[in-house]
Amino acid sequence: MQAVAYDSFGGPLEIRELPDPRVPPGGAVIRVEATGVCRSDWHGWQGHDPDIRSFPHVPGHELAGTVEEAGAGVAGFRPGDRVTVPFVCACGRCASCAAGDQQVCEAQTQPGFTHWGSFAQYVAIDAAEVNLVRLPDEMACTTAAALGCRFATAFRAVLAQGRVRAGEWLAVHGCGGVGLSAVMVAAAAGARVVAVDVSPQALELARRCGAAAVVDASAHDDVAEAVREAAHGGAHVSLDALGSPATARASVGSLRRRGRHVQVGLLPPGAGRADLPMERVIGWELEIVGSHGMAAHAYGPMMELVRAGTLRPDLLVGRVLALEDTPAALAGMSGAGITVIEPWRRRSSDHGSGHGHGLRA
Repeated sequence: MQAVAYDSFGGPLEIRELPDPRVPPGGAVIRVEATGVCRSDWHGWQGHDPDIRSFPHVPGHELAGTVEEAGAGVAGFRPGDRVTVPFVCACGRCASCAAGDQQVCEAQTQPGFTHWGSFAQYVAIDAAEVNLVRLPDEMACTTAAALGCRFATAFRAVLAQGRVRAGEWLAVHGCGGVGLSAVMVAAAAGARVVAVDVSPQALELARRCGAAAVVDASAHDDVAEAVREAAHGGAHVSLDALGSPATARASVGSLRRRGRHVQVGLLPPGAGRADLPMERVIGWELEIVGSHGMAAHAYGPMMELVRAGTLRPDLLVGRVLALEDTPAALAGMSGAGITVIEPWRRRSSDHGSGHGHGLRA
């Protein structure tokens, strides 16, 4: 198969011919039809994830495609089924899985981290019955590729972990793929959203996704104060969708009394520890929770809202590129919206810079 691989952290990203993956017992091999380019892939390439331990390594964890081969013991899926997967693939056997908390599985695997990922024509997935999510016939793979990480993560972070309700103020710090997804989900739930970013393009996309107000973080010395003012006294819920000590602090500082901070963006150790104002957490009875994706069994309500057109993850897809364009897309990680790679797509004459039908400023 053709795949994107690297031999060292931060090293060259190259298109290579690599062996096709073998189907694991109880698992499946997926023919990748579309895969998202996520900042988590960039973190992995830079050496920020301890699960990447051998080379060459193939990144990629946001995927949708068709079952190419089902392993021994798989009864619910067969070749030709259109599927996606959460970025956390659960074992289905540990105590967390038994409790329904597959997103924090104690023996989880993650394509693109614990093993070769989806920047390739094929990818292997363990525990197919636990992790594969069947796609509606009308859902394009380019849309579904955004669900397994960014959109599903935002959906659970906003509604389950943040417990956002209609009429409440939600602050979203960082309007990349997760952040824009959170804006869309919260707006659809009837919340009022303050979107925060340094990019005018990202803020414009946030408005189009339903943000009631925007804050240009580059224009304020005290971002938290600016959000509190925009949210008329502070957010009921605030998400750090980027993942940095500064955005985590600003998110907590954006809250009103008894507010809820949800940490979604990764905080790699190399960025330093987040110095959160714990005195305010105590005095104002704030909540601080993490959010780590969404289990496959919880996809039903999100899929129904997408099917009904209430949620439009397809509008977040900004660029659809060929596999050959993946190295540049991952190295750059620029622009707003979600970039999707189609591994079987032929490279266009303009070097794969074609666009999808997403929201563009």
